Formats: sequence, structure tokens, C-alpha cells
Amino acid sequence: MYEGVSFIPLTWTDMLYLAPEFVLTAVFLLLVVLDLILPKRVSRLAIGWLTLAGVLASLTLVALRMLDMNQGGASAEAIKLLSNSYRIDDFSSMLKLVFLTGTALIVLLALGSVRDDEAITDRSEYFYLLLPALIGAMMMASSGNLVTLYIGLELLSLTSYVLVGIRKKSSLSAEAAFKYVVTGGISSAMVLFGMSYLYGITGSVDLGAIAEALPRAIVDYKAFVYVGFLFMIAGFGIKVAAAPFHAWAPDVYQGAPSPVSAFLAVIAKGAALAAVFRIMFSTVLVAGGEDANVSKDLFLMLLVLAAAAMLVGTTAALRQKNVKRLLALSGVANAGYMLVPIGISITVVHSSNFSEFVYYLAAYLFMTIGAFAVLTVVSRSSGNEEMKSFAGMYYRAPWTAAAMVIFILSLSGLPISGGFFGKLFILLGAASAKAYWLAAIMVASSVISYYFYFSLVRQMFMRSGNEDGGLRLPGETGAVIWICAAATIALGIFPGPLMEWINAVFSLKGDLLIGG
Repeated sequence: MYEGVSFIPLTWTDMLYLAPEFVLTAVFLLLVVLDLILPKRVSRLAIGWLTLAGVLASLTLVALRMLDMNQGGASAEAIKLLSNSYRIDDFSSMLKLVFLTGTALIVLLALGSVRDDEAITDRSEYFYLLLPALIGAMMMASSGNLVTLYIGLELLSLTSYVLVGIRKKSSLSAEAAFKYVVTGGISSAMVLFGMSYLYGITGSVDLGAIAEALPRAIVDYKAFVYVGFLFMIAGFGIKVAAAPFHAWAPDVYQGAPSPVSAFLAVIAKGAALAAVFRIMFSTVLVAGGEDANVSKDLFLMLLVLAAAAMLVGTTAALRQKNVKRLLALSGVANAGYMLVPIGISITVVHSSNFSEFVYYLAAYLFMTIGAFAVLTVVSRSSGNEEMKSFAGMYYRAPWTAAAMVIFILSLSGLPISGGFFGKLFILLGAASAKAYWLAAIMVASSVISYYFYFSLVRQMFMRSGNEDGGLRLPGETGAVIWICAAATIALGIFPGPLMEWINAVFSLKGDLLIGG
């Protein structure tokens, strides 16, 4: 049994390694104080821009640290803090870049939409509460320890509950917050219950030590190993809204403000998937021992969850007329796509799991946040979020309609878009791992999705709207739309450089196979 390690305090050097997280913490505390002392008219706008500045500063620090660790493109040695409880490695750094970029776009989107949402009374909190949620997501990506991982999960979850219910004058928002609190509490309880089993059979919460002790635990406590991982997979399945744990997503996305829905769809989902990736590849992948079937069974659970998410998400979206609920169910299917690189594990002929995962997560970030940005403009003009509100949009705002077409092409996985190559890389990875049944489900779910995605195109180009005049497009929202559209096209035209860079920097052994 693992006997643990003595506590190793943080040094000043360690503090520098944690600078991105500390910057966000300092900005959050500063904004709380400014919210109390500044006049309301001044603080709302200033706090939004200061939140964006804090996120961009943290993004810069992560990028600089990653460049410093990978001089010449060689994979760096991971920085281990607090007895490997917190890791600064290429796995976490790449995901932090994604999370910080996504949050910066979401803050900019909120700056463009918050003025017109009268249901939000505490508009300053709307901005700075994104920061602790973002810190929680970053902690989940860097965790080498189950306790650190759970703290990050709860920090992300508790802040998200408040953000979902931030529209105090909306009964729909209150209902969404209540549902999210209940399902989120169940999810956290299931994850914690699974972690307790892992601790009980291995004697450690450190992922490296768990990996060392797991082969022996499989021999002595095989049933407990299954129970522990099954509860953790189910708990994280709720967090990523993968079927059959997805029922909360449409209601919560519909009730929350659109920027918060985008945050849940991209950042919260990405953080939970990162945690699953870290746990499975740090422990189960190397824990075959005398019974390799246990490892295969646990990865198969992820593949079954991925298949269910893809099929249920796309088929359920066929009946949706509310665009925000449609995007929620689209997120269910996309959670399935992103679970595939995790579930197919490492084989002799396939080891690019992480690059496939990060590439698709980046593409999903831009196409989803872009789609939510267009939705905020259309819903503000029409007063509702129904699909019919997009009718005749091409004639009122042709460039915004063109941007929406780009996002739809990417979401449906058609050329030339980031979503096309993201799905293609995952599909080829599944085929090379001989998971042909899963590749077939990916293709089938993508084909099914064409119906509801192109229903939006039909509304924009082949229906006449009831409104005259163009759409009012705030500068901040317009910037988000075109940044996302440009990035989506760039990922579709030049997929190679990003994939090559990820493969050059990331090391499976150095970044995921944590030593005890």
C-alpha cells in the first residue's frame, strides 16, 4: 500500500510557475473590491474590460512558460509542485491555452450582450465570476492528484451554478440554476465516491502511485476497481453532458445567458474531458498487470459512452426548434466525438490521441462560441431564440449569415472547416485502432446532424423574415464572430501546422505517464 509523502511547501520559484493562476486570482480579488467602491455605471464596463485584460495576461504567461519549457521544439520535463499534486507540463499548458482563449472570447461576447439583458441585475459579477471558474478548469488540467482534481472540479462547478442563475429576473434562469445544482451535486458525489474506492484499494490519491498499485489491486479487488472507475466515468459523463447523462443540458443552456451557455459548452466540458484523459492515461493505461481485460473494459466503457452521446445527441436535436437547446444537444454529440480519442487508448499503430483531442477541442471552441455569438445578435433582434428568428437573415445581415454558415459547416463536419479535419482525424484514429463500429457511428451521426444544422441555413437563405432593416451588431460581438470565423477557416485550410506542433511538443511518457 502507498504510504504517502511528507508535505512539501511551495517555494518562490514554484510561485512563478503558478503565475497564470495567481494573476487570475489577484484580478478576481481586485475586481470584487472595485465592484464595492466604484459607482455602478462606471464599474460595469470597467470590470468587464479588466476581466478580459486579466485573462489575456494569464494567457500570455502560459504561452511564455510553454515556450521556455520547449526550447527548440523538444518535449520538456514536467514541473512537479506539491509532491506532484500540481503539474506544469505540455498536456496542461495546451489545454490552458484553449481554456484561456475561449474565456477571453466569452468575456468579449458578454461585453457586447450584457447591456441589452435586463434580467441581469449584478452585471459586474457576471464578468468576474468567470475567473474562479476558469481557475478551476486550469486546476483540473494540471492535477496529478485526486484531491487537487476534486478541488478544481468544485471550484468550477460552484461558480458555474451562480453564473447560470445570474439572470435574477428570469424564472427560466432560476429553474436552470436549480436543475444544474441538483445534477452537478449528483455528479460531484459520484466522482468523489469513485475516488474513495480508488483510494481504498490503492492507499493513495496520487495518480502515479495509483498507477503503480493498481495492477495488484486488480488482482485482489477487481470488483472494487470496476465500481470506482464506473462511478468516476458516470460522474464526469454528467459534467460533459454525454448521453445518457445529458438531460440537464438543454434546460440549463436555455435558461442561462448565452455567454454562460458557451462557457459550459466549451470550458466546463473541456476541463472535465481533460480530467478523464489524465486519469485514464495515467492509471488505467499502464495498469494491465495480470488481467489486461480490466483496462480494456474500462476504455470500452468510454467508447460506449461516446457512441451513445453521438447517437442520442444528434437524434434528439432533430426535433428541436429552439436554437440554444439545439446547440446544447449538438454539444452532447460533440462530447461523444471528443471521448473517442480517449476511449480508443494507445495501440501499436495509433498514438496521436492527444493531438486529435486538442485539435477538435480547439475547432469546437471557435465554432461553438461563434454560433452562440450569432445567436445573441439574432435573439436580441427578434426577442426569441427559436429557429424561425433566423428567417431571412441573409437579406438583413448577409455577412453575419455568411459567418453562421461557416460555423454550421464546421459543426456538421464539412469542408473546408476546422470541424471537418477534427472529425476526420478522430475518424482515422478510430479506424487505425480497428474500432470500425465506432467509426461507422461517427459517420452516421454526422450525416443525421446535417438535417438540423442545415435547417438553419434554409431559414437564413430560403425564408422571408418578418422584420425590416438590418441586425444591430455590437462591436464586441462582431469581433467575436469574425475571430471565430477566421480561426475556423484557418484550422480547415491549414490543419497540418497545429497537428505537427502538438505532436512535436507533447510527450506521452513525460506528460501523461506520471511516475509514482
